[in-house]
Amino acid sequence: MGYSEILFVLFVALIIFGPEKIPEIARNLGKAIRQLRDATTNVKREIIKETQKAGLDTESIEKLKKDIKETKKIMNVHEEITNTIKREL
Repeated sequence: MGYSEILFVLFVALIIFGPEKIPEIARNLGKAIRQLRDATTNVKREIIKETQKAGLDTESIEKLKKDIKETKKIMNVHEEITNTIKREL
């Protein structure tokens, strides 16, 4: 999303809600984002706690994450090649 799109959305919001409602909406949006971040942090914390209970070490988990990222990169390359071939056909 570029700056022009953001400005357009803000302009439309200003027209729809008026200048007195914008700060309240921004506060509520900030609270919602904070709650989402807190929930995400709590879920991560619970996953780590449960994996430690199950005897999995953090090194194994980090290796798994690295392997998953590498696999995603390989899949993206294959997808790009497939798309190129499709375009040429």
